[in-house]
Amino acid sequence: MRQLPSGAHLRLLFQDEARFGRISDQRRCWAPWPVRPVVGQQIVRQFVYGLAAVSPFDGELCSLVLPWVDAEVMSRFLAHTAAQFPHEHCLMILDGAGWHIASELRIPPTIHLLRLPAYSPELNPVEHIWDHLRENYMSNRVFGSLDAVVNQVCLGLRNLHRQPDLVRSLTCFDWLKTLSLTLN
Repeated sequence: MRQLPSGAHLRLLFQDEARFGRISDQRRCWAPWPVRPVVGQQIVRQFVYGLAAVSPFDGELCSLVLPWVDAEVMSRFLAHTAAQFPHEHCLMILDGAGWHIASELRIPPTIHLLRLPAYSPELNPVEHIWDHLRENYMSNRVFGSLDAVVNQVCLGLRNLHRQPDLVRSLTCFDWLKTLSLTLN
């Protein structure tokens, strides 16, 4: 375990990735009576991946949208995250995906990785970011191209970047609030 320099500020981050594509995500929607909403549907197997790290205490979000995920992409995301928080040491909590534990993974010196218990996505606040994007930006839409999917995911992530209070409300679980006194 690496030692933190004395006086270093520690930032708690949770990280996850999600796949977004051209397979329709039909959800309930509101319509005035007696209108029955009509929603298009498609199954086109084209996908992109969103990677995000969230700091639940202040709503800071670091994200990328990329065509695939592997150890090289994860290494680039870690470097991107380290660059966003250059004067802080980050404790990044993530699941046990293969690219999170790959021997080729390059971890910046200011980031420390800690794995969640297996099969416990409910402990990862980033899952709520993905739910928010799917519900508010991806549902009940038919995308004409993969670029349209990328644009919509990026729009949702940009809007979340501008709303740290919303991100905090989505991700700062009650059990995390008990940790804030020891990490800040």
